[in-house]
Amino acid sequence: MLETGYDILFFRVARMIMMGLENTGEVPFKTVYLHGLIRDASRQKMSKTRGNVIDPLDTIDEYGTDALRMAMTISTTPGNDIALSPSRMEAGRNFANKLWNGARFVVRSLDGADQSSVMPWPRPVHREDRWIVSRLQQVTATATQMLEDFQLGQAEQVLRDFLWDEFFDWYIELAKIRLRSGDLTPVPHLVGVLESSMRLLHPFMPFVTEEIWQNLIGRVPALAAGRVSLMISPYPTPDAAMIDEAAEREMRDVIEVIRAVRNARVDLKVVGSRTMEAMIVPSGSGEAFMGEVEAIRMLARADPVIVLSVGDARPDPATVKTVVLGGMTVMLPLAGLVDGVAEQSRLRAELDEVSARAQSLTGRLGNEAFRSRAPAAVIEKEEERLAEATARLEQELAKLGG
Repeated sequence: MLETGYDILFFRVARMIMMGLENTGEVPFKTVYLHGLIRDASRQKMSKTRGNVIDPLDTIDEYGTDALRMAMTISTTPGNDIALSPSRMEAGRNFANKLWNGARFVVRSLDGADQSSVMPWPRPVHREDRWIVSRLQQVTATATQMLEDFQLGQAEQVLRDFLWDEFFDWYIELAKIRLRSGDLTPVPHLVGVLESSMRLLHPFMPFVTEEIWQNLIGRVPALAAGRVSLMISPYPTPDAAMIDEAAEREMRDVIEVIRAVRNARVDLKVVGSRTMEAMIVPSGSGEAFMGEVEAIRMLARADPVIVLSVGDARPDPATVKTVVLGGMTVMLPLAGLVDGVAEQSRLRAELDEVSARAQSLTGRLGNEAFRSRAPAAVIEKEEERLAEATARLEQELAKLGG
């Protein structure tokens, strides 16, 4: 395999093939990976005459080696140029800091924990643990397939999103609640997911991942499996038996509810120290929410958290802020928080606006002259907008109690 820039395809690649055939009768390689060019923030080609060249050594001093590697590789696709801007390098540095801080928490969580509970990695029982372990298997499979398909930048993006958005931002915060109560069952999964993730991420960010891995095996030597470096550790393979789609679906719903309550707190300008009641109407049995009441209460600052059944009485729509999340509904009583009349007035204004938009789109799509002249793509786009407006209208009606 050969890796090179597309701009020297003829000058280098073609001539190497011709020379190989001439001298040996064989092609020197069967696969060529063409990377894009590195351009400046305004997408101008870097050159000394323009004075827009970035010195990699100065950049490493300012942002770090792994941050520079990430800035140059994440979300890139073969043959496409990238604009190397300070914001990309800052994003790489921020992610490296996030990795380090999250890993430091995981290492600290081993204090007081029995190392025999970490290795061998036990099968997860708690819903939160089953969720994050299942997500790790899915991400491992996705990243591996992308690497095999030479989608290197996309594989890195998948790993970054999993670690930042799911492991660090959600699972660690969920685990903290149980750890504070003296429940140490999250520890093996904190360690196991982090160790596997460092092996997945190592080709992209070798220095910080090696340092984190060395810290982990310093506390749990059995994790190393006799290897002295992460560099020679096997790349993870997904375990289909550990995939739990039910746990993923349930935790996705729980996270959506927590986000909805947090957003509502911002909309209603509820001060951070004040809790607010939350009533949840699940789409199914509600078992997942019953099991995650404490997590919702702590992470959304909601107290009490009430999970309603189908036949339970509902509050007057005029007294609550209603958030519709697919098949779920979250109702937040407004008593003592906001002016109920003002909230109803705001919702009716939103309803009027959405209704007018839906009527306009319906009339436009019902006009035969428009349909006969407009391109198919335009009609399809208008139909999508109408579907979105209709769905929004249904949500606003639900907030107002139908």
